[in-house]
Amino acid sequence: MEAEQQINNANITFSAPWSLTLKLVTVLTAILLIGIGLFGIFSGLYIKTLRILWFIGIVIQPFSILIIASFFMIRGYVITQNTLLIKRLFWNTKLDLTTLLSVEIDTQGLKRSIRACGNGGLFCFAGLFWNKRIGSYRAFATSPKLSVILKFPKRTVVVTPDRPEKFTSILKELRNL
Repeated sequence: MEAEQQINNANITFSAPWSLTLKLVTVLTAILLIGIGLFGIFSGLYIKTLRILWFIGIVIQPFSILIIASFFMIRGYVITQNTLLIKRLFWNTKLDLTTLLSVEIDTQGLKRSIRACGNGGLFCFAGLFWNKRIGSYRAFATSPKLSVILKFPKRTVVVTPDRPEKFTSILKELRNL
């Protein structure tokens, strides 16, 4: 009842802190991509007839990867009455909470995961993953040690809010779990 009252008054917001691994992967990948792009601009190794292909492949592509990946970064989470909003750079990804079956903290949730499709560390850990303990899941994560597993009838989602205990208690109270 308290969580419902809090949500009726205002949405509850959680930040998405970056783990050291995410910071390192993002910085090193950004340096690599920018370096490749700058090499392509200043090296002069291209053949005049292939100039456009060189420019697209060695200059535009690395900068595009960096820019596009930044759009998908996870900036936080907002719990509303029936929805979890995953805050991105320019939009929110919505998860309907009406069919939520369980919510639990799991500091080892992302360990030994295999990425099926998605981003493994450039601004976030997001996409489709699999591991033995959880099975297939969708991740919207920035700090694996803060993992919260949300189980729905047809899918599992992992998020990493800054205060996982408060996040889970609010969802449990809100959804009567």
